[in-house]
Amino acid sequence: MLFKLSSRIIKVNHVSQTIRRVVSTQPVQNVIELQNNKYESDDYFNLTPKILSYLDMNLHFKKHHPLSIMRQRIVNFFYKEYANPKGTPLFSVFDRLSPIVSVNQNFESLLIPKDHPSRAKSDCYYINREYMLRAHCTAHQVELLRSGLDNFLVVGDVYRRDEIDATHFPVFHQVDAVRIVHNDKLFKNNPDLEIFEKNFSENVNSSSELVGSSEKCIDQVKQPCHTVESVKLMEYEMKNTLERLVMSLFGKQLKYRWVDAYFPFTQPSWELEIYYNDKWFEILGCGIMRNEILAKAGIHNSIGYAFGLGLERLAMIIYNIPDIRLFWSQDSGFLNQFNEDELNKNFKYKPISQYPQCANDISFWLPSELNFESFSLNDVYDVVRSVGGDIVEQVTLLDKFTHPKTGKNSLTFRIVYRHMEHTLTQEEVNDVHAAISKELIEKYNIKIR
Repeated sequence: MLFKLSSRIIKVNHVSQTIRRVVSTQPVQNVIELQNNKYESDDYFNLTPKILSYLDMNLHFKKHHPLSIMRQRIVNFFYKEYANPKGTPLFSVFDRLSPIVSVNQNFESLLIPKDHPSRAKSDCYYINREYMLRAHCTAHQVELLRSGLDNFLVVGDVYRRDEIDATHFPVFHQVDAVRIVHNDKLFKNNPDLEIFEKNFSENVNSSSELVGSSEKCIDQVKQPCHTVESVKLMEYEMKNTLERLVMSLFGKQLKYRWVDAYFPFTQPSWELEIYYNDKWFEILGCGIMRNEILAKAGIHNSIGYAFGLGLERLAMIIYNIPDIRLFWSQDSGFLNQFNEDELNKNFKYKPISQYPQCANDISFWLPSELNFESFSLNDVYDVVRSVGGDIVEQVTLLDKFTHPKTGKNSLTFRIVYRHMEHTLTQEEVNDVHAAISKELIEKYNIKIR
C-alpha cells in the first residue's frame, strides 16, 4: 500500500507529552507511524494517546508477571498434550505477532457480517478504514492456516473499547488456538467414514456470500457439509482437551459445564463455564471451525476446532486479583507476589492498596445534533482513560435525562478515583476531573450542567 507522507508524522513508539496533547485535541491525523510503519488516518481514526502507550508493553513476556505465568502454563499443557512419537510438540506458538491487522483479517476472513455490532467504531480501535488494532487473536487464523500450519497457539494483546470497572480494560491478552485433522487421521481406524457428506461439493467462489452466510450458522448439531461422525469425533477431542486444560489450572476436583453459544467463525459452538469460589465463570469459547474458512485458506478434506480464552480472566480467578488495573502496575508489592520458578503454584494475591476512593460526578448536555443513541458511551470512557489514566477505578452512568421543554439530552456519570500506591487528595482528584471535563467539551462540544 502506498502511503502519502505529510509534513506532520506522528511517531507513537514512545509517545511524548507534547505528542499526547497534539493527538488528544486532533481526532484525525494525516499520517501516523506505528511500529515503524506509516498509515494514513481518516475519519475512522479513534486511537487515543493512552491506548497507544500500551503498544509493545508485552505483559505476557514480563518475567514473574501473572500473565506470563498463565501463558507458560497453557503452552506447556499443549506441548505435553500433543507431541509426535519423538516427543516434539505438534503445536506451534506465535506470541510476538503485531497487534496491527487489517479490517479484513479481523472480520471478513472470519466470516463476520458487515452489519455485525462488533465492527462498530464505538467498539474497536481503528487506524483508518483498512487497518485497526486487533480485537481478538483469531484475526491471525487464516494467514497462519495459509502458511501450512495445522496446529498452533496465538498469544497476544487485544484492544476493545469498553466500560470502566474492576473487570474491564481496553487492553487485555488472549490465547487463540487451532487444530486441524485430515480425513486419513480422523478415521484411521474407520477408513469407510468421511468428513464430508456425499452430496457436498466445495464452492468458495464468492467471499461476499460467505460473509453473509454467517447468520445462518445456528445449528448446534453440525454444519451442512460435515458428517455427524466427523463432528462428534472432533467435539469429543476438543472438549476433553479443554476440560483437562482447566483442571490442570484449577484442580482435578473442578466442577464445570458446557453451554451452547454462537460465534460467526465456528459451528457448532460452546462456552466452557467453571464453578469456582461458589460462582460460575465463563472461561473460554470454542467450536468446530467453519469449513468456508478452511477452504479459503486452501485446506481441504479436513476438519478443525478452535478456541479462545482471556489470560486476565484466568489469572484474576486463580490468583484472586480483584482489579484488572493491577496487571499494569509497576509496584514491586504486586509483582513480587508471583514467581515463575513455581510455575504451577496457585498464588493468592494479598492486597497492596488500602487507599480510599474519591468519587466525583459529571453531568452535561449533549449538543443538539446528538441523542442517546448516536452518542457512544465508549467515547466518554476513552476520554476518562486518556486524561485520568490508571487512577480511574470505575465509571458509572447514573442518569439519562431529556428536558421536557427544550428536548435537550443530558447524561450524568460518577467517576471513582483510587490510586493503587498512595492516597489521593481531593485537590488532585478535582484537577483531573476538571481536565476530563475540559477534554469532553473540546472533543464533543458538550455543555457542563
